[in-house]
This record gives sequence, structure tokens and C-alpha cells, in this order.
Amino acid sequence: MSLSKSIHLETPLSNKDVRSLRAGDQVTISGLIYTARDSAHKRLIQLIEANEPLPFSIEGQVIYYVGPSPAPPGRVIGAAGPTTSYRMDPYTPKLLELGLKGMIGKGRRSEEVVKAIKRHKAVYMAAIGGAGALISTVVREAEVIAYEDLGPEAIRRLRVDRLPAIVVNDPFGNDLYVEGQKKYKIS
Repeated sequence: MSLSKSIHLETPLSNKDVRSLRAGDQVTISGLIYTARDSAHKRLIQLIEANEPLPFSIEGQVIYYVGPSPAPPGRVIGAAGPTTSYRMDPYTPKLLELGLKGMIGKGRRSEEVVKAIKRHKAVYMAAIGGAGALISTVVREAEVIAYEDLGPEAIRRLRVDRLPAIVVNDPFGNDLYVEGQKKYKIS
């Protein structure tokens, strides 16, 4: 499996958008995305379990696993690099069931999440770890919309312009990490 094509996505994502993606595709994402890490995910699930409304409509949305640093003067956000995704794994299947279509982070996902991605026709993408300052340059607007008490882990609505990522888990069950290891495994 190679980095086969480059695709530009506009949010929110449709089923057609997601079905066009394959593990290894390079993507750029423009539009509104939401930030959330594990503390915010826990609170979202608590709202769902209490039949309370979420702070944003989850249908077709993309969540970026990031806790940005404070914005320096003249910028809308500080460094905004991806955080390790497996910490969101306990919460992800339920959000996918409710219509979440995309996630951006770094690292592998659990088998349960990979199956849920396939079942609900969603996609997991990786952003480049260690490139938070560079990634922040594509963020045009940032606004805390929920859980301000969580500081960097508050939920933010970001307007991004061509945020770069690579598809890791596609809606067909392919996993770039698994395929990549097979390709380069030494016998």
C-alpha cells in the first residue's frame, strides 16, 4: 500500500467523501473541525448517556485530537500538534455510531475502533507529530465552545485551510500501519 493519491476534503464529511478514501491517501482538510481529547470525550459520553444535547452536532464532523498551546500575539492558536489517539478509544465507537465521520490524531487505534470505523463508514487520519507549530499555520479561526475549565483540552471549533493528514484507517477495514509493516518487514 503506498501513498496513492492526494485528496482535498471539505467539512462536514459526507458518506461519499469517506467512501472515496483509502489507507495511505494524502489528504488536506478545509472547513470546520472540532478539537477534543480524552477529558472532553468522557464528558461527551456522559451527555449522551444522560440524553443531553452535545455542544456541537456530531453528524459528518471531524474531531482533531489536540490540546493546543496558548496563541502567541497575532495568531489564533498556538502549536496544535496531534495527541496519541488510543486514549480516545473507549469513547470513539459511540461517537461513530452517532455520525462522527473523521478523526485526526497520531498512533494506532484499537481493534474495536478499527471495526467501528468500518461498520459506521468513517475514517481515521494521522497528522504529523512534532509539527504542531507548522500545523497551527493552517488554523484560521479558533473558538472554545465547551468545557473551558479543561484549558487546552476544552472543545474548540477550528476553521482550517488545508490541514494535511494521511488516511490510516479507511471505511473498508484497511490499516496503513499494518500494511506498512508488511511492506517493509525483513524476512
